Amino acid sequence: MSQSLLCGRLAFGARYCVYGMASMLTQSELNRACMGRSKEMGCYSSNAFPDSLRARDSSCRGMKKISLKFTGSPCKFHSNPLFTCFVILSVKLLADALESSKNYERNDSEYLLLSKKLDNLTLQVNRLQDLTSKPFPRVKELNYMNKKRILVTGGAGFVGSHLVDRLMSEGHEVTIVDNFFTGSKKNIEHWIGHENFELIRHDIINPLYVEVDQIYHLASPASPPHYMFNPVKTIKTNTIGTINLLGLARRVGARILVASTSEVYGDPLVHPQNEDYWGHVNPIGPRSCYDEGKRVAEALSYAYAKQEKVEVRVARIFNTYGPRMHINDGRVVSNFIQQALQNNSITIYGSGKQTRSFQYVSDLVDGLILLMNSNYSSPINLGNPEEYTIEEFASVIKEIIGGVSPIVKQSGVQDDPQRRRPDIKRAKLYLGWSPKVPLTLGLKRTIKYFEKELIKENAKDQPV
Repeated sequence: MSQSLLCGRLAFGARYCVYGMASMLTQSELNRACMGRSKEMGCYSSNAFPDSLRARDSSCRGMKKISLKFTGSPCKFHSNPLFTCFVILSVKLLADALESSKNYERNDSEYLLLSKKLDNLTLQVNRLQDLTSKPFPRVKELNYMNKKRILVTGGAGFVGSHLVDRLMSEGHEVTIVDNFFTGSKKNIEHWIGHENFELIRHDIINPLYVEVDQIYHLASPASPPHYMFNPVKTIKTNTIGTINLLGLARRVGARILVASTSEVYGDPLVHPQNEDYWGHVNPIGPRSCYDEGKRVAEALSYAYAKQEKVEVRVARIFNTYGPRMHINDGRVVSNFIQQALQNNSITIYGSGKQTRSFQYVSDLVDGLILLMNSNYSSPINLGNPEEYTIEEFASVIKEIIGGVSPIVKQSGVQDDPQRRRPDIKRAKLYLGWSPKVPLTLGLKRTIKYFEKELIKENAKDQPV
């Protein structure tokens, strides 16, 4: 066998493997390439290459010309089944070339290079096999009539990822759209590769074109440090982004649930807050980018419902906590837990007499799904009516965690609501919903999650 023929067999495998990622070859091109190989000689015909490859691959004068490189995560290979074929085919071709080279005069350095390339390709195939065989959480099998195509914006975030888990487990096809400003891929990585799951990195202030039956619009930073970081972007997300999602719902005939907030009530003068209360909001304060953004989102929703006949649902979400909360989101639950676990001072801003109500994330997910599938279209409060002062809440967390963290007070925050408690009569009446997870149980689950996250964070800080 001549040196050029051996090079030709190697080039077919190696180059197809490398260019497979960039060219996204069709099945017909793969068939042409395979048919172009001589059955007896094992060489390839230039006619077997797609034009795009011939232009880049006009000659092969020696094995030193071949450069087989693998870059990036194996997850990239997993997303392209055709590329998997290229890798496996390349291993076979390289193995044949290596075996053939034993019977002919060769340069030892070239033989070692060929052997190294074969080992590299074998490793890639093993990684692909590991990826394709990864276990997924259990999901129900739904028939065509019951399976819905569901879009979740902000689906990689705290609440969104828990909602995605529930929808996936029920057997629906779920598409996540997230720009990962506050969301994290680790929240949904256990679904990546599942046939019912799709992830799109996209900012909703730009139009989106997908075919869906339902839309859960959760995309927006929700904690004060995050939404105050870029107030203009927060407003655009809740206005332009909401317009884009309502427009999508109108085009495809989908029902849309818009995640609003208890912040639309501002610093309320009515207690507890029911859905008929118009609120008491500072329109130019530091929190207004979020408060007024959500109020506009509600106004847009009902304008589309009235003018364009879009089916809308609006959930006014009160304080929610649970695993996957951003560890540094600046809200009272994450702040207190993190400080207590590290034996730092538990910091209360203001007098500590201001009140909050806390619902566990699984209760919220129940309410969102019930609201989406109900026939009720007016706003509904989703929250836990159990009310705690911030001082009481700090004491509860300290008691669960233990430790020696002192509770200290600092000056208050501008426009911080003094009382917050939902009236959930409407949710009980029309949805049959009320929160079920007790505060102590929910906090223990959340604390366990934070303990693991802090261990990971501390490990990153250790010198290698």
